[in-house]
Amino acid sequence: MQIEKVEFYYFSGTGNTIILVEKMVETFKKYGVQVQLRPIEKSDPETINLQHTLGLAFPVAGLSTYPLVWEFIESLPITDGTPVFMLDTLAGYSGGIVGPLHNKLKKKGYEPIGACEIIMPLNIFFIQSDETRSKLIEEGLKKADKYAKAIINDEANWGSFPVLPTFLCNMSRFLMRSWEWKSQQKLLGFQVKKSKCNQCGICSQICPLNNIEMKEYPIYKCKCQFCMRCVSLCPQKAINCKVTYKGKTHQAVTAKKFITPDKSSIKDEIKAKP
Repeated sequence: MQIEKVEFYYFSGTGNTIILVEKMVETFKKYGVQVQLRPIEKSDPETINLQHTLGLAFPVAGLSTYPLVWEFIESLPITDGTPVFMLDTLAGYSGGIVGPLHNKLKKKGYEPIGACEIIMPLNIFFIQSDETRSKLIEEGLKKADKYAKAIINDEANWGSFPVLPTFLCNMSRFLMRSWEWKSQQKLLGFQVKKSKCNQCGICSQICPLNNIEMKEYPIYKCKCQFCMRCVSLCPQKAINCKVTYKGKTHQAVTAKKFITPDKSSIKDEIKAKP
């Protein structure tokens, strides 16, 4: 099968996924494959060109992935043989995504051609050393390049394991949905340290769910999915999170990666206080 055009949809929290996606795009283009790169949270699945190969990339969260990613996938149009590949980034183990996603896409008429999981630096509970994170990113970029070449050469594969992964997926999706309960939002909710916040509004602009309202200081609503984007990419480190490691965070990109040009009224990140 010859790949000519790819519509590549991605979601990234702290940047691990997007840097691998961009590496794959670089490789695709090097070999003459045209690519349209689109963020999942800003895309309408109904507008996908089913004549092109579909790419999906996202982080693993709770053994599968975030509700907003599942919502996008479940809204994909029915097709008849559109090729699709997936990439996920994870800390060590998923268990509830590769097989279940294969089966879900197959039922919609897609033809799964490749799945790849790449271990990248942690962003919650424990933050690895700079050396370890740099090594993981370097290895991840090499794997992403190799995976893109395998897709081009029709050498990628996507296994399906229907029993245990389906259970893990269902359990994961229930747990992820429970995070949206008001009690959980209050228990795990982020707190803005006003003494550090310079009111730049970046957190509000990069939130994929528009969950942060910018008043005098950022105000969190009750639909956070805990992707950690605001916590990790705040240039002032002004947002407290109960699952960070000693207040440390990991970020693979800067917040500017997620701010679209029409948000020019927001203070530029590079002008933030040191």
